[in-house]
Amino acid sequence: MVGPKRILVACGTAIATSTVVAKAIEEALKERGIDITTRLCKTSEVKSLASDADLIVTTTLVPENLGVPVIHTLAFLTGIGKEDAIEQIINALNN
Repeated sequence: MVGPKRILVACGTAIATSTVVAKAIEEALKERGIDITTRLCKTSEVKSLASDADLIVTTTLVPENLGVPVIHTLAFLTGIGKEDAIEQIINALNN
């Protein structure tokens, strides 16, 4: 049995911003019947945690070539481009 996809959600301090983004992603994907788990982290932790994730969603810049797709977006905070960001996430999880 295949488990839920794992999304690492990163921001500068892993407190408020990543929590808002993670909850928005969880709600949007649940509405679409996609099973995920999210883990919050600081940007400085991304490199060490990347191997345990299927996708990284971040509001800040992170290192390149982590071996995991990375989506950098502020759409879940601003609302601008949110549906596009959701589609990018779904596409990245399906690849």
